[in-house]
Amino acid sequence: MNILEAIDSPDLFAPWFKDPATWKAWRAFLTALFGLPMDEEMLALYRHHTGRQEPPTAPFEEAWLVIGRRGGKSFVKALLGVYLATFRDYRQYLQPGERATVPVMAADRRQARTILRYVRGLVTGVPELADMVERETADGFDFNNAVTIEITVNSYRSSRGYTYPAVLADEIAFWTTDGDAANPDVEVLDAVRPGMATIPGSVLICGSSPYAQKGALFDAYRTYWGKDDPNILVWKGTTREMNPAVRQSVIDRAMERDPESAAAEYMAEFRKDIADFVTREAVDACIARGVFERPHETGKAYVAFVDPSGGSADSMTLAIGHRDGRRGVLDAMREVRPPFSPEATVMEFATLLKAYGLSRVKGDRYAGEWPREVFRKQGITYDLSEQSKSEIYVSLLPLINSNRAELLDDKRLVAQLVGLERRTSRAGRDSVDHVPGGHDDVINAVAGALVAAAAGAQPMVISDAVLRRAAQPTLRAFVGSGNQI
Repeated sequence: MNILEAIDSPDLFAPWFKDPATWKAWRAFLTALFGLPMDEEMLALYRHHTGRQEPPTAPFEEAWLVIGRRGGKSFVKALLGVYLATFRDYRQYLQPGERATVPVMAADRRQARTILRYVRGLVTGVPELADMVERETADGFDFNNAVTIEITVNSYRSSRGYTYPAVLADEIAFWTTDGDAANPDVEVLDAVRPGMATIPGSVLICGSSPYAQKGALFDAYRTYWGKDDPNILVWKGTTREMNPAVRQSVIDRAMERDPESAAAEYMAEFRKDIADFVTREAVDACIARGVFERPHETGKAYVAFVDPSGGSADSMTLAIGHRDGRRGVLDAMREVRPPFSPEATVMEFATLLKAYGLSRVKGDRYAGEWPREVFRKQGITYDLSEQSKSEIYVSLLPLINSNRAELLDDKRLVAQLVGLERRTSRAGRDSVDHVPGGHDDVINAVAGALVAAAAGAQPMVISDAVLRRAAQPTLRAFVGSGNQI
């Protein structure tokens, strides 16, 4: 039974596909994915959404879905996971005691549970499939045909060693893209592909609403959309093309509020108003390799910046730096990840500040009076930053690009710095922040310390009147000797 027959069967998935018009584009996608025969209407949809001309004659090994939000991609991935896990028998390709795994991967486990909930609804809603369940856990299902569907961490380390008949990668545009991050998207995918090599008909399904013009999703779109590649399919569709049930008025209001954002969210267009803030090469040039912390030295004027947190969601971070000529030098940094006690963390930070001879620290207006009060109890004055976080990042950029910042050798710091994005508003104003779902707690404190440290390194400005009064004889002699200023 192919997937279209399973969708049309009243005993299987037909109850979820009652309105044929709503699912017309998705049926065309599934027909293409498995290389099934197409009628003229499906062929027209295929050409529109793929930019290709010739219909496929065999199943694809990879499918990349660039789909607007609420377009139905998570449900379709769940459907594919259930179909591939329960309608096929992979035991001849497995070693004794081995199970085939269909992983549901997302930027975090909470997001992956969206697909798992759809999986649970499909499995428990079909008695024949429910009978195949040997064990249900909070993270997935074990079936009696030696196949498991489960949420997994998108990690290139933990993804190795499995056999995969299918891999479901959700919202991949929002995975980490930086090569030095813990789990960059390209390396995670490279780690799972060998696990698919021994299963005939295995397929990698990567889907997301688009975001910035970078990462694995954008690379796949740029390389394969409109190309008749026999192995890799890229399917691009707006929200209403894939799910006409979404009201046009919702999209219209979103377009009025923020056209660039709505174009990505609903029209499946990669954003052009978002760019990388700083290059990897510029950051690498500023890293003091093998230096993880610098001890306090008498005679140096240190400054510090703190990024407070309430202890439940974000990290609380501290950075200490000093000026060396025209350079801002990072001496020490601390990150306390949640959950933690804010008061205990302030005590720890105060001890480090005093070790560097500091009685003041600068930070933002987080939580009103709370940071100032708790630091005051530890003998530390908390000064409010004159600059916003975005303004601090903008001030940091020339220090990085001109190699006037010296960073510690810390991968988390580097990943957060390289992961910053510059966004341009409709009014033409730029702002800098972390990617959606990302973090910038460490680089926020580090940037504040480095910018403050380098602030005193600006060149001295001397007025013309002072020069004339104090330096005329010297200048006349200098120029009179044939020199030029």
